[in-house]
Amino acid sequence: MSTTAPLMVTVSGLRGIAGQSLTEGVIGRHLGAFVSILRERSAQPRVVIGRDGRAGGEAILRMAIDGLLEAGCDAVNLDVAMTPSVGLMTRRLGADGGVVITASHNPGQWNGIKCLDATGAALPPEEAARLVQAFHDGAESGPGRSGSLEENPDAARIHADVVLEAIAGIIPIDRIRERRFRVVLDSVNASGRIAGPMLLDALGCELTHLGASDSGVFEHPPEPTEAHLGGLCAKVRDAGADIGFAQDPDADRLAILDERGAYIGEEHTLVLAARALFGADPARAPRVAVNLSTSRMIDDFLTEIGGEVVRTPVGEANVVAGMRREACQLGGEGNGGVIWPRVVEIRDSLGAMGLVLALLARTGSPLSGIVASYPSYAIVKRKVDTREGLAPTAVAAIEARYRDQRLDTSDGVRVDFESTRSWLHVRASNTEPIMRLIAEAPDTPTAEAILDEAGAEIAAL
Repeated sequence: MSTTAPLMVTVSGLRGIAGQSLTEGVIGRHLGAFVSILRERSAQPRVVIGRDGRAGGEAILRMAIDGLLEAGCDAVNLDVAMTPSVGLMTRRLGADGGVVITASHNPGQWNGIKCLDATGAALPPEEAARLVQAFHDGAESGPGRSGSLEENPDAARIHADVVLEAIAGIIPIDRIRERRFRVVLDSVNASGRIAGPMLLDALGCELTHLGASDSGVFEHPPEPTEAHLGGLCAKVRDAGADIGFAQDPDADRLAILDERGAYIGEEHTLVLAARALFGADPARAPRVAVNLSTSRMIDDFLTEIGGEVVRTPVGEANVVAGMRREACQLGGEGNGGVIWPRVVEIRDSLGAMGLVLALLARTGSPLSGIVASYPSYAIVKRKVDTREGLAPTAVAAIEARYRDQRLDTSDGVRVDFESTRSWLHVRASNTEPIMRLIAEAPDTPTAEAILDEAGAEIAAL
């Protein structure tokens, strides 16, 4: 193993540089720890596995399958599949767990493993922590017969069908088909390239598909942020499209461009999905779970229709736990991740695309008009290098400084400044030796000023 290449083993999964820090031994050790946990409930676990489609992932997938079989697991191989597709199939097939070979939005030289529970969701926080500890302890799966392997090529089709059925529950599909939406989709040559066109074709869309090859080579940095989507912006304008969609490699996140080719920001994805799901039927008294770093745009909308926002610590598993605890009909994060449990309890770009197109069909308005109809905010993010013991001291200092404001201390500290419709969130990163400082306000200067004040407080420690 390389002594310089990074290897991250966190509650969010395993990530490393393929062939350097991410080796066959590391993969086997991680899956052995996972199987040791699964075997507490099943002597012969069954695991659904897929990969995000990035170049070189075939070898990692084969190592992982071999590791599962040797550990006595039966494996169902989906090959290239979106993370939410693996989750959906895990639940649908009654498997004991799921494994996704993915490094999410990390660059192409990275890969990794994300483990799912029997419901197809990210491992609950306490189980994810157990997996990390088991990996470090070198836990083994224990004796068992060699597992069997089944190939299943139907995940994309099944996923698209489930989304269509869910969409039909909020708007007749023909109302979307009649609009013949012109859509530009960038699947970054990864897992979304299969199911994305299936869904959009079924919804009657005229599709221009970028990043549609099976090469697995990212033609631009794969995180779907504004800085990386210049080509998609231009294509939306050139094609006279109604909307542009961008997926990340494992297709659990969705960024959106309006009909002018303008990037509207990942924070809007969840808000638009909520408006699609609840806007036509406010009598649902909806609840939506989001993490503490997600924009207050969702609070504005839920307040408007008599709903409720449930705030959770950062992390997809924490959001899902909040959804289950409070019977939420929707959840997500401000990174373009929408969790619609009607489809699957994991972030899902396919469900998000269907919801946004349903919103366009129901309102008859262009996307730019919909976004302009509700207040938006400026979010500014900073990182602060940390030293041992600084994070809890910094959080305590921020808490003391703003003790007269509304505080949430479930994950670092979030401070809500109701008089200025602003907030600050200070927390230690789960994946880097840094602290994250995030502020949202009606304008950028106000958000910057909040971060300046918080940063000065921490620098004085």
